[in-house]
Amino acid sequence: MAEATNTVKATGKRKQRVGEVVSNKMTKTIVVRVERRFQHLKFKKIVTSYKKFYAHDEKAEAKVGDTVRIEESRPLSKLKRWKLIEVMERSAQETAVTA
Repeated sequence: MAEATNTVKATGKRKQRVGEVVSNKMTKTIVVRVERRFQHLKFKKIVTSYKKFYAHDEKAEAKVGDTVRIEESRPLSKLKRWKLIEVMERSAQETAVTA
């Protein structure tokens, strides 16, 4: 017990999700729609459900239609609990406009 423990404990990995940006109209905030596919318990049919997450985008680099990776974070506002990690794929609309 003589040595001081100043190291920060790792609290495990944070959740990450991949989804599509559906809105970027807010300042430094994007809305990401994440798709979840699972088998229905009773009918055994594959069901697709969607959930929207509000994510922090500091540099405003994500555009509507982009595929992005988001990660859990501390609460940043009333709705924002996620932050943008990377833009995985740009939307086809944007590449056609810039070309």
